[in-house]
Amino acid sequence: MFSIRRFSGKGTRICKSGAGNISDGRKKGQEEDKGARKGIQGKMERWIDQMDTETEDFMPKARWTRLMSRWKTDVTVFVLLAGLAFWINQGMEIKGLYMDDLYLWSCYADQSFFEFVFPAGSTRFRFLYYLAAWLELALMKNHVGLIVPFNIWLNVGIAFTLFLMARRFSHSSCIGTLAGAAFLLSRMAYYQIGQLYGLMETMALWMALGILYQLCEYLNQEGKPRIRRFVTACFLYVGICFVHERYMVLLPLFLLVLMFRRVRDWRVWMCPLAGFGVVQVIRYLTIGGLLPAGTGGTNVKDTISLQSTIHYALSQVAYLLGINAGPEHLNGQNFRQSPAFILLLVAIADLILLAMVLIFVINLVRQKAKRIRMSETCVLFIGFIGGCIACSSVTIRVEMRWVYVSYAAALLFLSWMYGGMTELLIKKGMVLHAIPYLLMMAAYVAVMAPVELYYRQLYPNLYYWPNQQRYNSLAEQTYGAYGEEIFGKTIYVIGNEYEMSEFTADTFFRVLDPQQEAENTQIVHIEDIWDVGLVTEDMRILQEEPELNRFQDITEAVRNFRCKSIYGYYRDGWMDEQAEIWLMAGKTGEIEMSFFFPGELLPDQWLTIYVNGEPRHYLEFDENEKRIVLQTAPYERVELKLETNFYVPDAQEQRGEQRLAAIMHLKAD
Repeated sequence: MFSIRRFSGKGTRICKSGAGNISDGRKKGQEEDKGARKGIQGKMERWIDQMDTETEDFMPKARWTRLMSRWKTDVTVFVLLAGLAFWINQGMEIKGLYMDDLYLWSCYADQSFFEFVFPAGSTRFRFLYYLAAWLELALMKNHVGLIVPFNIWLNVGIAFTLFLMARRFSHSSCIGTLAGAAFLLSRMAYYQIGQLYGLMETMALWMALGILYQLCEYLNQEGKPRIRRFVTACFLYVGICFVHERYMVLLPLFLLVLMFRRVRDWRVWMCPLAGFGVVQVIRYLTIGGLLPAGTGGTNVKDTISLQSTIHYALSQVAYLLGINAGPEHLNGQNFRQSPAFILLLVAIADLILLAMVLIFVINLVRQKAKRIRMSETCVLFIGFIGGCIACSSVTIRVEMRWVYVSYAAALLFLSWMYGGMTELLIKKGMVLHAIPYLLMMAAYVAVMAPVELYYRQLYPNLYYWPNQQRYNSLAEQTYGAYGEEIFGKTIYVIGNEYEMSEFTADTFFRVLDPQQEAENTQIVHIEDIWDVGLVTEDMRILQEEPELNRFQDITEAVRNFRCKSIYGYYRDGWMDEQAEIWLMAGKTGEIEMSFFFPGELLPDQWLTIYVNGEPRHYLEFDENEKRIVLQTAPYERVELKLETNFYVPDAQEQRGEQRLAAIMHLKAD
């Protein structure tokens, strides 16, 4: 007889056995048969599972099911992140440009495409950013209000990219979502959202994260690495240097990764070095130098010092830990001035971070097989964050917007740590054992959310915020109120506490004009309302309100104060047969009055002028236009009544109880 004795991966091995003594060998044979059947059953189940998996790889329906499931998750997360981004940034708006943003627009309007995108001879050569800025401005035209929504969508794109990267590193959609949400909640997004120049910071952040992700993937590939990842990172490096030259500092990371992978092909080593060389040659040919320019018109070589660099580097580390380590005009509020509950929440969040790091280190020590590669990846993350901190610490100050890249990389680092701690547990089917790590990450984001929301409320303390509010108000009170009618008018501003520059006064309204000209639109600063004379249709009068960082349109108030129509006189100059106005004279006391009768003159047409109830002048209309000058005391407010014995017989309208008689213009400077 034949019996199955062993099941191997190559097939079933069949052995021939004699009859033997059945009674003596019955028990042994039954046990062998039972074990064989159990082995066959287990092997068959594994074979069926394998066939199902292989079938799914080739069956369109199975693939489509997986793709649909992943697609639904991605869409859901994207919508959630977009909703969070628009909610968290709802207080930001741009209605008028000023300073760097206004200068950028003026270059766009006054220069050719090639002059704008390739600014040879400038202190910076960021042609990739200038190309993106040119496209943005060309699409938006005079719709300045679209800048903030556009920036928010870009930030949503970065958050979603961060979600995808974090999910890849952590093998968890929940961790990826938490990383994206934490990124959007960060108070460091103020400049990227609230300024036209925020596009530059956004592009640099996106490309920097791309470099980090590609290098990390290249480093952790099993077996022979695919060079595509590394080459992609090299291209991103060359690109980011022409968005913001600060990130030239990332070059050593490429060499570090090649050293970790023990790459011997010299051509691979030459890729990042050649990219760096190309960047330097182009910079030298276009701007005549190699060192990056500093902040606020300074030069790095003139302002750098070891002491300040260390101080600024430590302050950026503090920012990553939730601590505002700088003056309030750069971060909204210094950490020492924060309320107790904010200090407590930051302390709790840092303790959670410390616990996560310690647990990761313990797991790293235990995983002997992957210890070296995971340690190398840690060095890559720390080197990236350190490089971003270093290049932001060599200038005259540290702004939170520069820490945003380091913060995003730190979120990716935490996600990768989570993946390292839970990957082995998940493979063993111990999914429940990974929940505490997920809860720790969720707790960190939940604890930091009130902190970020609190500091976001203090944005008005930032150095640029009051000016942005003022020029938003200027746009609201002019173009927002009058539309294109504002162009060509003289805008008188009472006071100059905002110290508006001549460049701003000449350029501000050009941004809002679809033709980019705003011809004859002028901003004139005056000390008080006495300097404007009578208000005409070609004038608008604004008043500065420094305590509220805004302008107030007081045109109607000044118009009525200087010249108030009681009846029969209209804003466009028409007057009825009888009219009364209250008029304030200027510093000379002279009131100039001109009358025009737009019709055929008849004999004996008269106009009588009463001053404070007394008849003062009688004008006979022997010609269509008559002029007269009344002399009163300086700044005296007089009552003028006018009566005519004629009217326009063919007038097409009647505005008051009486008929239209003439057109009157007044001047009282």
